[in-house]
Amino acid sequence: MRVFLGMILGALLLTVVIYSYDSMQTSTVANGEVAQGHRTIVNWDVAATDWNALKSRAHDDWIRLSSK
Repeated sequence: MRVFLGMILGALLLTVVIYSYDSMQTSTVANGEVAQGHRTIVNWDVAATDWNALKSRAHDDWIRLSSK
C-alpha cells in the first residue's frame, strides 16, 4: 500500500514541479518580453485535450457498465 501511495504522490509532485517550471519559463514577468525564446516541457493544450478525452471515455464506459 505504501508503494502505491508513494507512486501517486510522486506523480503529483512531478506534475506540480513541471507545471511551475513551465509557467516560469513562459512568464513575461519572469523573463521580460521575450518569453518565446524558452520552450516548455509539456504542451499543456494537448495534455488538457487528452485529459478531457480520457474523462469522457471513462464516463461513457461507466454509464455503459452501470446500465447492465
